[in-house]
Amino acid sequence: MRTTSKIRITRRTLLAGASGTLIASRAWAQQPSEVKVGLLVPISGIYARPGTVMRQGAEMAVEHINAQGGVKALGGAKLKLVVLDSGDTTEKAKNAAQRMVAQESDLVAASGAYLSSFTLAVTEVTERANLPVLTLSYSDLITDRGFKYVFQTSATAASQARQALPQIIKLAETASGKRPKTVAILTDNTAASIASAKSMREGLLAENQLQLIVDETFTPPLADATSLVQKIRSAKPDLLFFLPTVISDAKLLLEKMNEFGLGQGKVPTISFGIAIAEPDMLQTVSPELLQGVLTCVASWGAKGHEALIAELKTRYKEPWMTQNAISTYGDMWVIKDALEKAGKADRVAVGEALRTMDAGPSKYYPLGEIKFDQKGRRVGAGMTIVQWQSGVPVTVFPPELALAKPFWPKT
Repeated sequence: MRTTSKIRITRRTLLAGASGTLIASRAWAQQPSEVKVGLLVPISGIYARPGTVMRQGAEMAVEHINAQGGVKALGGAKLKLVVLDSGDTTEKAKNAAQRMVAQESDLVAASGAYLSSFTLAVTEVTERANLPVLTLSYSDLITDRGFKYVFQTSATAASQARQALPQIIKLAETASGKRPKTVAILTDNTAASIASAKSMREGLLAENQLQLIVDETFTPPLADATSLVQKIRSAKPDLLFFLPTVISDAKLLLEKMNEFGLGQGKVPTISFGIAIAEPDMLQTVSPELLQGVLTCVASWGAKGHEALIAELKTRYKEPWMTQNAISTYGDMWVIKDALEKAGKADRVAVGEALRTMDAGPSKYYPLGEIKFDQKGRRVGAGMTIVQWQSGVPVTVFPPELALAKPFWPKT
């Protein structure tokens, strides 16, 4: 009897142990070996260059994340980057987003889509699919639509303009001894440029005692910049706000300004966005024409990013780190942190993790925190002012991130 009882107990123990092992092995088997993350950016057409740099930043981040153990909450699952081409029109971008959600149904999140116009179209599609999207695009409209799955890591265009304008006035006054009074706006009609100009037109210039005396909007790509630059020359503004998003347009306008005697600081030129600070500018525009030009951007390679800047130079032969590389690099880390918080490779759970995230001070975007408000805007997001100095656009503001001191172009 005792022997039989012992045998039964032993059998029960063995069965219980086997059952526990089976449950544990099933739980382990459910953990994915890889997690797909999307990148929807222009790889073809006139915006292919910035899109390619965004891919480089994402590739670096995914490689670094995987080398450091992947997503630990998912048993060390590796991130797998899925790159999709948004093309060079809003329609192409929207079609690419539709293909992405249809063909890549296991994506947990994505980053994209460079131009605000593209991002507005893309996120109409991704929102319906409950796919979280992180974006560096500037337009305020992106996060003014009540969407739950769009997260803006950059300061909005209006916020950037509001932050930048007092700094530019202060710089002008300190360097020249007089406060600027009149301004010109020369902008293309893409969403981010329109948003930046809108905030200036609708009160920001007046708040800073600046009078708008020239206001011109064009459709890219430009065929001829003559009439636009003639208006600038006739008005002689103290400041020119210069908002192209296509490199060829920036080149054409700068060359025409130089031809008309307005280049090289004759009219202090301030841009918004990175077209004016892309490495490709130096292929067609001399460093002398660019010297002193300022641009206000969402992010840039700055103090604390030296190792990443060096790696980008070595791996991809990029001369400096634009916002496209550093912001997209940061996006991959934010998605990784959201996966750790969610504890599962599920896009709805990742979206909720992003909405409730509080990951402390920002490391890859200027100022603020890795935390999003009810609209999906990053809390405390700052901006960066970059200036062309001796053939390189360097961070000059904010001071704690600056790699050089700013100067005012000589007039």
